[in-house]
Amino acid sequence: MVQSPKSASRLLPQNPALTRRRALALGGAAAVAPLAMRSTSVLAQEESGGGSLFPESRVLLYYGFPTNENMGLLGEFEPARVLELLEAEADNYRAADPSRAVRVGFEMIASIAQASPGDDGKYIADASPALLDQYTQFTADNDILLFFDVQMGFREPFEDYSGLEEWMAEPHVHLGIDPEFHMRGEEIPGVHIGQVTAAEVTEAQNWLSGISETYNVPPKTLIVHQFHFSMIEDKDQIQPVDGVDLVIDMDGFGPPDQKEETYTVVITQQPIEHHGIKLFYKQDVPLMTPVEVLALEPSPDLIIYQ
Repeated sequence: MVQSPKSASRLLPQNPALTRRRALALGGAAAVAPLAMRSTSVLAQEESGGGSLFPESRVLLYYGFPTNENMGLLGEFEPARVLELLEAEADNYRAADPSRAVRVGFEMIASIAQASPGDDGKYIADASPALLDQYTQFTADNDILLFFDVQMGFREPFEDYSGLEEWMAEPHVHLGIDPEFHMRGEEIPGVHIGQVTAAEVTEAQNWLSGISETYNVPPKTLIVHQFHFSMIEDKDQIQPVDGVDLVIDMDGFGPPDQKEETYTVVITQQPIEHHGIKLFYKQDVPLMTPVEVLALEPSPDLIIYQ
C-alpha cells in the first residue's frame, strides 16, 4: 500500500482565524450566496438543467489549504497562479487523451484535522466563511470547479459537511470526504488511520442529491479518498445514487509500482461508479506521467495533484 499523504506534524495548529462555519442542514434556512456570485456560463448550465461531469469530461483538480504551503498547491500560490499551473497540467492530459475533455478545478480543505482536541474536543478546525466565499467567488468567476474537502476529526460526517450547504447550493461546488481523519474512540488524527462506513457515504450521496433538487442545480459529485481497505467499511454495500456522481479517489503517495498496486486494490478490485487517483508532486518519486496515469485500468475519471 502507498503511504498516508499526511502526518501529525503537518496538521494545522489550533488557529483562532479558523472559525466554526454556520451550522446549516438541508431544508433549513440556508443563507444562499447571492446570484451575482455565479458566472454567466455556470448560470446558463443551471438554467438548462445541466448535467453531471462524467463521463463526457475528465476532471483535474489542484488540492490544498490556502495560506499553508505544507498542505498542497492552494497554499503555495495565489489562486490566479494556481489556475495557470493547473491549466498547464491539464494541457498535458488533453495531449495524452484528445478524445476526452478536461475540466479543471480546486479541491480546498474546508475542515482541517488537528493534532490537539481544541475547545470542543473534536480535533478539527474550520476554514472561515470569508475564505470559503473567496474561493467560491474565484472559481465561479473563472468558470472552474470547486470541491470542499472535509476531514471531520471526531465530528460525524453529516455534522461536518452539512455546514457547507450555502456553498454547495452553488452549481459549480462539490464535496470531498477524507476518511483518514474521521476518528473514533482513542484515535488521534495523523497517528491513526480513520474510516467511514458505507452508510455514511450513502448519507452524503443522498444529501448531495437533495441539494441539487432543492436548489435546482446540476448533479453534484462526491469524492471519497481512500488509500487503505480499512478506510471505507462495508464498501461493497455502496451503490450509485441518482442525482450524484460518486468518485472513489485512490489517495496516498509512493512510487509508481506502489500506486498501481494500491489502485488495483482500491479501484480495480472494488469498482463502484467513477474512479480517481491523487498524485503528489514532491512525495511521488518518480511522479507518474499523464500517459501512465491514463493507462491505469480502469482509466481515472478524476485526477488530483497535491
